[in-house]
Amino acid sequence: MKNNPILYFVAVITVLINTLFSVSFAQAATITVTDKNGKPLSNVMVRQTAVDDYNLDKSDHGYPPHGKLNRVSAVNTKFTNELGQVEFSQYADKNVRIRLRAPDMEDVTSEMMGDQDASFVMKPITDVLKRAESRPANTWLAALDMGNDPDLKQHYILQCGFCHQQGSYFFRRPRPEENWQEVMNRMIGYGARIHDDAQEVLPGLLANGYKQLYENPELIPKGTNWSPILQDAEITSWPIGDSFSQMHDLLYHSNGLIYIGDNLQDRLYELNPKTGEFIVYRLKRETYDKHGGLMSARLATFPKHETFAGIHSFAESPKDGNIFITTSYQQRLVEFNPRTKEFTNHHMDNGYYPHTVRVDQQDRVWFTMALSNQIAMFDRTNKEFELFDLPARNFQEGVTVSLMGVILKLMDWGLPLANWVSIDEQSSGLPMPYGIDITPNGDIWFARLLADSIGKIDAKTKQVTVYDTPFKGPRRLRTDSKGNLWIAAFPESMIVKFDPITETYTNYPLPVYPLGSETPYSLNVDTKRDIVWVNGNTSDALYSFNIDKQEWQHFPMPKRVTFTRDVEIAPNGDVYTTNSSFPSWHIEDAQPTLIRLRPSYDLDKSYDLDKSYDSDVKKQVDAN
Repeated sequence: MKNNPILYFVAVITVLINTLFSVSFAQAATITVTDKNGKPLSNVMVRQTAVDDYNLDKSDHGYPPHGKLNRVSAVNTKFTNELGQVEFSQYADKNVRIRLRAPDMEDVTSEMMGDQDASFVMKPITDVLKRAESRPANTWLAALDMGNDPDLKQHYILQCGFCHQQGSYFFRRPRPEENWQEVMNRMIGYGARIHDDAQEVLPGLLANGYKQLYENPELIPKGTNWSPILQDAEITSWPIGDSFSQMHDLLYHSNGLIYIGDNLQDRLYELNPKTGEFIVYRLKRETYDKHGGLMSARLATFPKHETFAGIHSFAESPKDGNIFITTSYQQRLVEFNPRTKEFTNHHMDNGYYPHTVRVDQQDRVWFTMALSNQIAMFDRTNKEFELFDLPARNFQEGVTVSLMGVILKLMDWGLPLANWVSIDEQSSGLPMPYGIDITPNGDIWFARLLADSIGKIDAKTKQVTVYDTPFKGPRRLRTDSKGNLWIAAFPESMIVKFDPITETYTNYPLPVYPLGSETPYSLNVDTKRDIVWVNGNTSDALYSFNIDKQEWQHFPMPKRVTFTRDVEIAPNGDVYTTNSSFPSWHIEDAQPTLIRLRPSYDLDKSYDLDKSYDSDVKKQVDAN
């Protein structure tokens, strides 16, 4: 045909016309939502899921085989505008499931073709208990009566909210005191540091407290208001892993791909958010690796896991783009080459529980060692590790930390030392270095979750300085463009700014309702836009704080029990996180997901929120 220019030109024009015609007339489905009187309902969450998904090869112990290309359909979520409408242009040729959700309203679910318009009516939940059960876990946690000791409730939140929501369906169900005692003993074996006095009273308080709430569901308050800001937002999620996975931290890589670690199955997921294509890579094992790693007895009762190393956190090298991965169950730092897909294990002789990791501009890898009270640095030039010992709070703690290797060995043999050893209110023996970040001047900053302190390693002198925090539970921290540190105060429902120059703290309570009921696990700073993004892992939400405007926004996530541990930000402002509840069968549909929030709003645009809600929150802030 190319030998005949006229025929070739006609063919090309025909293809172009057909393409333009198909694009121009692609059918977008309009979903309209009203109340029973026909009034449009705005800010309603509308979720669209393809019913017939791609068939995955799960021949590797229930997971896709190593290195094989797979694809999964994205789940799309939008919020209705003032006309009560949203539009979806995806899956026009597929059967889709639509689910509507709004606070204190009955869910509506329907199946249809993806290009089909539809109208739905939503009704209020009239049953008091059902209405209470539809509210997020933080509302139950806020209503839970634990006596007149606020420190006890904070301690409970700090120690029992590590891996899963408190106040969610699985925990708020009434159960006898003996059952709570059994649960608490098991959690102490997993690593919770519940002090001796709390161990005596918590089982009874939890049994009586949740029983009272189920018998009096009117005590459960409303959750956080859904504002008009949501009408400009889009949420996309990709189901990965299964109910036995724990999709822990994640990384937005400069190549545009997202890397997610399945901590319980030792698998690295590499997902392309443009196509939904993903590849699973199994971590490289050594011949001497044991099932469960250095703490094999810890997960002995978990029904299914392939933990030999335990993927925890990620950081990208600014030099070559290689990814560094901490493995919490080994004395090891893992390097992954995203071009060759090869793993390299860098072995350590000392230190325990590699945790959060960052890479500085000199291409040195810094990470916390949660169980040995240290900060580690891996110099890529000479392939050597340097460990920085952090100060112990007392003699007992110094002895405990120095004997950590022996303690882990005895626990590996099956001795329940965690349940035998006395625990004081200060959690002496386990300061737990947790979050870490590097400020623009090169200083390394870290947070010690159970020691209520943050610290600095000076970039020039390598001197260690520790600062006590006037709040409990500093978990993870990040720097902004000016060198200020933003810290997640986990049990205190706030984030805190620390100015390294003036050495002063500024508190910013999260705008959750009821005030004080959130547990911010982590945060990240979008330094390009001066926005702090915060994990709201008890209220199924993400929060944003505009540093310059001092303004908050709240973004509810599509599923109940959305327990998130980290936040990553793409150059265009997209925000990524993972639903990372442990265990994952606590999640509403028992399916962990990678989540992308696309705020897509004009940063200079002003939004009028519910003034009565704002007033209530302001009163609570003033009262505290």
